[in-house]
Amino acid sequence: MRAALVQLTSTRDIDDNLKRCSELAAQAMETDADWLLFPENAPFLGRDIEKLSVAESLDGEMVNHFRRMARELGVWITLGSFPEISPDPQRTYNTQVHLDPTGAIVDVYRKIHLFDVSIDDTVDFCESDSVHPGADVVSTRVGDDSHPVGMTICYDLRFPELYRALQTKSVEAITVPSAFTRSTGNAHWHALLRARAIENQAYILAPNQWGHHFGNRYSYGQSAIYDPWGRCVGCASDGERFVVAELDFDYVCEIRRSMPVLSHRRVNLTIDIDDQ
Repeated sequence: MRAALVQLTSTRDIDDNLKRCSELAAQAMETDADWLLFPENAPFLGRDIEKLSVAESLDGEMVNHFRRMARELGVWITLGSFPEISPDPQRTYNTQVHLDPTGAIVDVYRKIHLFDVSIDDTVDFCESDSVHPGADVVSTRVGDDSHPVGMTICYDLRFPELYRALQTKSVEAITVPSAFTRSTGNAHWHALLRARAIENQAYILAPNQWGHHFGNRYSYGQSAIYDPWGRCVGCASDGERFVVAELDFDYVCEIRRSMPVLSHRRVNLTIDIDDQ
């Protein structure tokens, strides 16, 4: 299976963002891609609080745009995330949607871990002010052979226990659509992606936002694909573009047979932070 990660510089202009998604998807399809993956916040990237004014349900125009794209191109699509209406009138979900080549919604994942950080006066976010956290660990499938795929989003990458939970579903690839900031990306992006690939012996597919969005909001780019041995098999350079890599799911099985790490686990620790 050939996967193409689309790297964007999304803004507040939803129409323009969707247009760029379609243009880059068409270019990626010239490489015979079977699966297109878009970054977090692909249809809209403004201040988190602004998501409330544009949030939609799963049958809104943002998702429907990608459903039509999947159907017209005959390709699997992962919409990295969009602002979905939640039960909380003051907050949206940050929702990933996985589509099959007919445009049908196969599975939906709502981001669990929210980005509330302040680093060196350059990164100051409180995502939980305007985003309602999801609660479910979600896996899906891709391809005619229904390969199991785990679904995560951006800041989730720093929580390996989520990835271990996905491995109870024997996932062979894990999506990490992101809007990783320039400062945190420069420090940790590739290290975290590689670690999650190695420890889970799975492909890690991480389409990322790139460049300047508004104010002091910059994303790191370098959308990347890591194989189950921890090798980077594709990485995008700067700019709006895409990166393509072949996914060999037989190789996942080979790695797991030769080094059956997941079957060797003997300890399952639960740490009560209040006791520390």
